[in-house]
Amino acid sequence: MSGYLYKRVLLKLSGEALMGEGRFGIDPDVTERLAHQINQLHKDGVEVGIVVGGGNIFRGLAGSAKGMDRAQADYMGMLATVMNALALQDAFERVGASCRVMSAIQMNEVCEPYIRRRAINHLEKGDIVIFAAGSGNPYFTTDTAAALRACEIGAECLLKATKVDGIYDKDPVAHEDAVRFDRITHHEVLVRGLQVMDSTAAALCQDNHLPIIVLNIEGEENIKRALMGEPIGTVVVQED
Repeated sequence: MSGYLYKRVLLKLSGEALMGEGRFGIDPDVTERLAHQINQLHKDGVEVGIVVGGGNIFRGLAGSAKGMDRAQADYMGMLATVMNALALQDAFERVGASCRVMSAIQMNEVCEPYIRRRAINHLEKGDIVIFAAGSGNPYFTTDTAAALRACEIGAECLLKATKVDGIYDKDPVAHEDAVRFDRITHHEVLVRGLQVMDSTAAALCQDNHLPIIVLNIEGEENIKRALMGEPIGTVVVQED
C-alpha cells in the first residue's frame, strides 16, 4: 500500500474501452492489458471493485431511440455488461488474479448475485470484484451503478476510465479551444452541466463526499499513477 492515497477504490470502465480499435465487441488484447494494470494494484494491496458498461455490445438508450421500449432496451444493456464482466474475469484469472463477478440480475450459473456484505467480504479477502448488470434497474446508467456500488462498499475514490484525459469545459473533439480542468468541485460539475457522468451519479458522489478521478485508460499505468497522487486526468472533490 506504500504510496497509494486510497485503500479501496471503485473503477468504472466504459464498454467502449474494451473495443480497442474495433467498432464492436471485445478486444482480448485490451482486456489483457487492463488485467495486468489492475492486477498490479491488487498485488500492491489496493482493494478494487469494477463496474463495466455494455456500450460495445448494446446500449439501452440507443435501442430506445430507435423505438424500443426503454425498460426492455435497458435490460438488454444490463445483459451486455455481464458479458463484458465475464470477459474481464477471464483476463484477470489468466494473469493469476482472483476475481468474482456479482450481478444485480440473478444468473447463478455464470456469476454470483450481488449482496453488499458478501461483496465487501470478497474485497477484504483479496478478490477483485466486478459488479455486473448495472444497478439491476432500467432508466439508471452504469455511471449511477458505479456511484451506488462505490458508496455501498465504502470505496474511498471512484475512478472513471475513459478515452479522454480528463474533464473539459466543452467537448475537446469538437472544440480545439476546450480547456481541461486539473481539479474541480462536484458542485461546479453539476452547475456547469459537464458531461463527467450523468447528474444522478454526480449528485450521489457529491452527497456522499466521494472524490472522482477522470482519466484516460489508454495511458501506461495511468490508474496506478493517479492513485499515487500524480496529476493524471481531472480530480473532482467536495467543495471547501
